[in-house]
Amino acid sequence: MNSKPLRDIYNVTRLNREVRTILETGFPLIWLEGELSNLACPASGHWYFSLKDDHAQVRCAMFRTRNRLLRFVPRNGMQVIARAKVGLYEPRGEFQLVIEHLEEAGEGALRQQFEQLKNKLNAQGLFAAETKKNLPVVPKRIGVITSPSGAAIHDVLTTLKRRFASLEVIIYPVSVQGKTAAADIAKTIQLAEKRKECDVLLLTRGGGSLEDLWSFNEEVVAQAIFNCTIPLISAIGHDIDFTIADFVADVRAATPTAAAELVSPDTKHWSQQFSALQKRLVQLIKNTLNQKQARIELLAKNIIHPQHYIEETSQRVDELLSRLQSKIKTQITAETLQLNSLSTRCHAQNPTFKIQMHERTVSQFFQKLKAVQTHQLDILKQRFIRQTSILEAVSPLATLNRGYAYVNHVSSNVIIKDIKQVETGDEVVITLAKGSFSSTVTKKWIKD
Repeated sequence: MNSKPLRDIYNVTRLNREVRTILETGFPLIWLEGELSNLACPASGHWYFSLKDDHAQVRCAMFRTRNRLLRFVPRNGMQVIARAKVGLYEPRGEFQLVIEHLEEAGEGALRQQFEQLKNKLNAQGLFAAETKKNLPVVPKRIGVITSPSGAAIHDVLTTLKRRFASLEVIIYPVSVQGKTAAADIAKTIQLAEKRKECDVLLLTRGGGSLEDLWSFNEEVVAQAIFNCTIPLISAIGHDIDFTIADFVADVRAATPTAAAELVSPDTKHWSQQFSALQKRLVQLIKNTLNQKQARIELLAKNIIHPQHYIEETSQRVDELLSRLQSKIKTQITAETLQLNSLSTRCHAQNPTFKIQMHERTVSQFFQKLKAVQTHQLDILKQRFIRQTSILEAVSPLATLNRGYAYVNHVSSNVIIKDIKQVETGDEVVITLAKGSFSSTVTKKWIKD
């Protein structure tokens, strides 16, 4: 029996959720240009509107955390550029965009130019963290590069006066908006670098649109900031405004006021610290003095009059002197006894007596040695005579003296004992008791 396959039946909630997932994961953040319409701003602070062109429209939502960052007030009919996430509003199953950022369409080209320059300079290393310089803890002189008539210089000077009025400030006036502003800013940074008058520079201006702040997005300004050896803080516009100068600067402050606070010590805070340190120092001095006073009092109690030490030392010297004299006498007596003993022993060991005694001993030994030698010579003489007689009895010379001779073969010097050792014509040497002569064998007889 064949069973029917199970059907995967969706409910509406599941369908909308999966469609939303597909839309959100299938599309990256997109940039979209269109005309604002049907704008609604309820009490929640979120914005709901449509973006449309000549042939279509799409519903959009921009939540309060995002729309409060905008620098303009949107109106129906306004042409805008939006950065958005593609999604679906599940409860109604409506396709919509969640807007992350919104700007007037006229800023679109500038925004694209900004991103291109930002990527270029980042690749060149102008934003690298390792190139950033540290700010001085307590600067002696601050240089402010800004418009002398703008609100930024007023905020900076007011803050510096409130926090640390003794700080010296040098104002480098520049134009911060217009066609020549970028070149003016770059030259002023280079001038401050050349003069070396300040410990830190503050580049600032008030808020404005992207176009108003564009002078701070020029490459010539970025290069001037990067090449400056004096630490530089940028404070351009408001917290939401970011410029190329902010990325290149050593430190970025959200506002001119924040920059002035960053670069200046807080007099009130320092005064509180000094007061606390003064109290600690005074208390430390008091504690030290009390400890020293207590130590002096303790030492004063233990001090003994020098006369007591003198008398005690004098008595000790007398005692030691008496012991020393007694010790010397005892030592002299012992040394005298030892000297007498050594003198007696020395007399007994006089070399003259020793030499005479040894001479007598040597003479006696010499006489004994002479007698022994004479006796030994007599014994050896008798032994020699006996041995000579024995040798003469067996000596070949004795045999030769009785008329005998011995024969040597000339070629081999071998004594001939057998007639077979020679042949006719061989030369032989015949040795007698007195002399020898050579002979040639002419004939031989073999004895049976």
